[in-house]
Amino acid sequence: MNDYQKKYLEQSIMQMSQGELLVLTFDEAIKNLKKANFALEDRNYEKFEEALQKTNRVVRYLHQTLDMEQPISRDLARLYDFVTFDLGLVQAGRERRQEELPKLVAIMSDLRDGFLGASKIAKSTHIPKEAKVVG
Repeated sequence: MNDYQKKYLEQSIMQMSQGELLVLTFDEAIKNLKKANFALEDRNYEKFEEALQKTNRVVRYLHQTLDMEQPISRDLARLYDFVTFDLGLVQAGRERRQEELPKLVAIMSDLRDGFLGASKIAKSTHIPKEAKVVG
């Protein structure tokens, strides 16, 4: 990726809404789960481990950024805990646990789609407040 592409990508990310950034985060986790599955099929354990570690970092980030004052956050925390636990089992079991990877992709995809839908609803119902000049 050249400097212009990096700058464009950086500007695109900076202009995204919180909902769009959240969906992008889920996309990253899903992409890495799929990479882990392909790497495991190819018996490329180094790429498998790397992809699972990246996925684990994304899931931990999602867990850490939960607003626990929101009721749904407790349920999401349990889901993220399950995904983290299952990632550990897959990492330890490799081929014996490979069937778990598509299930994890499905969980993360469902969450992604849910947040995408909520983001669209929030965006369409958002009424901007009047800006006030302070000072």
